[in-house]
Amino acid sequence: MTFLKGMLSFLLSLRTSIRLMLLLLALLFYGSFIMPLNEEFQALHTVPLFPWLAESPIAITWWLLAAIAVLSLLTANTLLCSLESLIKKRGSRQFFLVVSPQVIHLGFLFILLAHLFSSYDSFRGMTYVAEGTRLPLPNSTSILFERINAAISPSGYITDWSAEITRFDELGQPAGRSVISPNNPAFFKGFGIYIKTVRPGPFTTALIEVGRDPGAVWALAGGILFLTGMITLLIVKIRREDAAEA
Repeated sequence: MTFLKGMLSFLLSLRTSIRLMLLLLALLFYGSFIMPLNEEFQALHTVPLFPWLAESPIAITWWLLAAIAVLSLLTANTLLCSLESLIKKRGSRQFFLVVSPQVIHLGFLFILLAHLFSSYDSFRGMTYVAEGTRLPLPNSTSILFERINAAISPSGYITDWSAEITRFDELGQPAGRSVISPNNPAFFKGFGIYIKTVRPGPFTTALIEVGRDPGAVWALAGGILFLTGMITLLIVKIRREDAAEA
């Protein structure tokens, strides 16, 4: 019981928040020097974090594991401090002043949750395709690149490019057609299909990126909550200052 009370007191402390954030910054600062020196970290661009950690030597990943542990404690600290604040101030008349910081904290937690989902089950791959290429996706669906278009200026520079694609479901049946361009990707069964660039010539090819990020929706929700809380808190603070001056 004494241990639990001590742990609760530790997680409810503002000093704990500051110390954890400083420790996290120190770990990430250390990692910024380690990552360029080890080729193993290059795989993080295409492989989810946790599967990569399971296959990498702990001698180069210990700081990442420590950072995850610190983030876990910081998450618990944020959640408990928010709940304590709401309980203590539940009778306050300054509703928005009390709730706004907790909305910011909730947005922060949603963003952490988004990274957690992405670290377990995300996907990213890049390849060159030509007209007629049928690109299989990890979920047994596929994409057929019927036509690759490239607009070339009189001086010989590529000014625009796109690709006409047909999507096929798990049974190999057509599931719709799309035209993808640099600012207009296509989305199919949770995967995004992006066209990066093209190589014109007798056989025009396109550089294609396929990605899946299950945390994207959570990150968007977290960003909206964080921004909403910040704006609301700022408005409340400004109104209180104006009222005090009046």
